[in-house]
Amino acid sequence: MGFRLPGIRKASFSANQASSKAVDVEKGYLAVYVGEKMRRFVIPVSYLNKPSFQDLLSQAEEEFGYHHPNGGLTIPCSEDVFQHITSFLN
Repeated sequence: MGFRLPGIRKASFSANQASSKAVDVEKGYLAVYVGEKMRRFVIPVSYLNKPSFQDLLSQAEEEFGYHHPNGGLTIPCSEDVFQHITSFLN
């Protein structure tokens, strides 16, 4: 049993995209990497203005500075915590 988060889009990869990690993100969205397995989420840029998401960004800055290992924005929390926080942002 699952639940749907309307603001978050599931990242999908084709064989060519998965090998190059070059996946297009629609205008108005941002790709972030979350959790130990660095799962990719595509979120609306409007989340960047939300205080609870800004807390996650502060944690990312403390842990990684401005160097993120995947080349994308890495959020240092579990997938469950990330999904819980973002479920309230819609």
